[in-house]
Amino acid sequence: MGTVSCRQGQHTRVSAPQKQGGNIQGPWARGWKSLFCGMGAIRSGVEELRGLQRHQCLHQELLQPVPLQLEKPLSEWPVPQFISLFLPEFPMRPVRGQQTLQRQINHPFVHSLGDSWQGKRHLFIMCSYCSMDLYSLWSAVGGFPEASIRLFAAELVLVLCYLHDLGIIHRDVKMENILLDERGHLKLTDFGLSRRLSQGARAYTICGTLQYMAPEVLSGGPYNHTADWWSLGVLLFCLATGKFPVAAERDHVAMLASVTHCKSEMPASATQEFSLLLHELLCQNPLHRLRHLHHFQGHPFFRGVAFDPELLKKQPVDLVMETQNTSPLETMPFKDFDCDLESLVHTISADSLL
Repeated sequence: MGTVSCRQGQHTRVSAPQKQGGNIQGPWARGWKSLFCGMGAIRSGVEELRGLQRHQCLHQELLQPVPLQLEKPLSEWPVPQFISLFLPEFPMRPVRGQQTLQRQINHPFVHSLGDSWQGKRHLFIMCSYCSMDLYSLWSAVGGFPEASIRLFAAELVLVLCYLHDLGIIHRDVKMENILLDERGHLKLTDFGLSRRLSQGARAYTICGTLQYMAPEVLSGGPYNHTADWWSLGVLLFCLATGKFPVAAERDHVAMLASVTHCKSEMPASATQEFSLLLHELLCQNPLHRLRHLHHFQGHPFFRGVAFDPELLKKQPVDLVMETQNTSPLETMPFKDFDCDLESLVHTISADSLL
């Protein structure tokens, strides 16, 4: 049935579309057909345009440099935290060129550092074993005879001159950092505060052990390698008298005041030559302090001493040998270790006999 359209009072009849062969004919159908055809043409044009754009983008990507694919760094312990608790401590070694100063030093009177590595919780250091340090010997014996002081002083002079020639300032020369080998000769150790300081350069860091620190270090600098010679003077004074030249203070400010205004009394039993050496080492002005090897070689206190490591090591240190034979420290050689190494040694020896 047709539809009726009203236009200015006139009725126009529009005929309904007729079916022919299953296809819809008529102007209404032809309009829809032309609409769909137009949409198809538009769609084809859009797809062609998109294809052209993709081609251009691909061409541009080929012309652009390919960015480097950075490998994602692995975490230090790429395992879950709970599992990592049960894993052993795999070593992490220092990067080449970043080893400690002590590893780069080779001297008969320096404690040789064989190897070191770091685990998850600990720092491991492998080095030659020394059963005693100078501080333990000093605590057990007290004052040393001048003959022993002369030998220790000559060995320390050689190692400090060696370090200074390499441009290294130790900054923590003290009895606790001097180990004794099986024959009683010293090994300087603990280079944790050491640094390279070229000749003519100055340092400003306040570091070290208060009672051994030079006045110029306590004041915040500038200072250089001569600060180590003040520390040597304090050490030799302690060996001779059994006490420090200046009592310890609460901080570096109070210590500086004590060192500056308090004059140390030289030991009454000291010879004139030894008192002169202490006076020239414990000099407030670092420019007037003994600091070169030839200064010590020509000093009256070292008369007859050959400043040669091999010759010095041939001299027996009777004081150390006697103390090692009688000291109670030797009854507990492994007292500073976490586990009972002594019982472990006996267990291994017993098992080897079975």
